Amino acid sequence: MTGLRWGILATGGIATAFASDLRTAGLDLVAVGSRTQESADAFAARFEIPRAHGSYIDLAEDPEVDIIYVATPHPMHHEDARLALQNGKHVLVEKAFTLNRAEAEDLRRLAAERGLLAMEAMWTRYLPHMARIREIIAAGSLGEIRSVSADHTQSLPTDPAHRLNDLALGGGALLDLGIYPISFVWDVLGEPVGITASGRLVDTGADAEVATIMTHAGGAISTTLSSSRTAGPNTAVVLGTEARIEIDRVWYSPTSFRVVAPDGTIIERYESSVEGRGMQFQALAAEAAIASGDTAGSQLALPTAESVAIMGTLDEVRRQIGVVYPSES
Repeated sequence: MTGLRWGILATGGIATAFASDLRTAGLDLVAVGSRTQESADAFAARFEIPRAHGSYIDLAEDPEVDIIYVATPHPMHHEDARLALQNGKHVLVEKAFTLNRAEAEDLRRLAAERGLLAMEAMWTRYLPHMARIREIIAAGSLGEIRSVSADHTQSLPTDPAHRLNDLALGGGALLDLGIYPISFVWDVLGEPVGITASGRLVDTGADAEVATIMTHAGGAISTTLSSSRTAGPNTAVVLGTEARIEIDRVWYSPTSFRVVAPDGTIIERYESSVEGRGMQFQALAAEAAIASGDTAGSQLALPTAESVAIMGTLDEVRRQIGVVYPSES
């Protein structure tokens, strides 16, 4: 561990979960920044954080902070991460990394120029059960992988004014939910060579449901389903010629899975035992990358270059279903 000093930018629900898991892992959380001093003070008191800043710029300029977790809504990720990078801070940026590939590429370029890490906070990639799944796949235990399927389906607020339904705030199922199964598909099968997407938009123009069918190298096929209006199984399956992996609900959080032979025999059972939500593992990975000098993020479970490319996949999905964010028009 590098003993990095963490700051958190924003004080909403995801920032709260992350701060709790940082404390669980014993990492050094030293500062928080909010748009108001009152909110920063309340957050700092809750998590015993020594410094509370009433603006994001004050947090970014804090000389006692080494790395900043950016926890603002999607459209602000680029601007807020840029602010931190320009002030010499590494960044862990809440998923989805940015609104689009162009913004993601800009962050990667700026980080490279400054010798800093710009990492997407796709916490699922760093969970212990996902690390074990990658080991099983790398060992060839599944044979040739022919398909991957995963859903992320929840019944979330339908209020048109809610962030999840507001295009100006990056609302819709894709960036909040769809990023999980699409990133998982990339993890297992790599970059898609063909993408077909379908979606249903609500009156605000945000996507309530998104489905994808993608083809990958060697002809493998992936399917994903994301919905903000229906609660589904939230499971995932990796099908190989010699065995399959069945990941239980909720597959993108600490959970169990089975490796199953074609005849139904259980080859391996895995049970997760994780303290907290599990967001601490991505923070530990960020610290390890910086300690090793991998500020390009090339050795991460989700390399920075891959985060950029995944944003390109999301761009194409949005193009096909007809979602354009106001800042892009």
